[in-house]
Amino acid sequence: MHQRHISLLWIPPAARAAGIMLVTSVLFLSPSDLTAQTPAASVQLAGALQAAPAMERGEATVFGFLEEGSMTTLQEGSGALICLADDPNRDGWNVACYHESLDPFMARGRELRAQGVTDAGELAQRRWAEADAGTLSMPEVPATLYVLTGDGFNADTNTVENPFIRWVVYTPWATSESTGLSAQPTAPGAPWLMFPGTAGAHIMITPPTPGDGS
Repeated sequence: MHQRHISLLWIPPAARAAGIMLVTSVLFLSPSDLTAQTPAASVQLAGALQAAPAMERGEATVFGFLEEGSMTTLQEGSGALICLADDPNRDGWNVACYHESLDPFMARGRELRAQGVTDAGELAQRRWAEADAGTLSMPEVPATLYVLTGDGFNADTNTVENPFIRWVVYTPWATSESTGLSAQPTAPGAPWLMFPGTAGAHIMITPPTPGDGS
């Protein structure tokens, strides 16, 4: 199994279309920020795995929270996905899973924030520059991030209340010319390329929100 960092995910906010979010701020905080009651490990594990494709859940590595706020491994997996449990200190409910090749990028975001870099733009630019310089590893082939949000998780029925899934496919340094994708949304749910030409280039796939009339 590949060595993995216990990392908290940070994703830059969308910059090109009103109402579209790249992902919500996902599990990216310091232990001192955690004040809400922490769910049982079994509940965190079951909830986090909801973001993963069903056939990959048994082999995913899953990180969650201890009562004092530090992170812990809830499931040591042999597969390619790393999943993050819901942040008990935030409103709503949000979990994510991403390919292990993205872990250095995600871990570096946490490190920078712990050092006091909190501006989203600066966090992105710092990591992109390091990737350009060859000091930060990036995926060599497309790598997927799954983001699942909802109003809550029912551990008794193992279901998410009002679930909404989004997909982000990282394709570092990809451009519209190399992919054929538009650099802005063209239709509800249509894929488009965000931050083209940068180390953080990624394909956004955001389905229409239920009830938005699209």
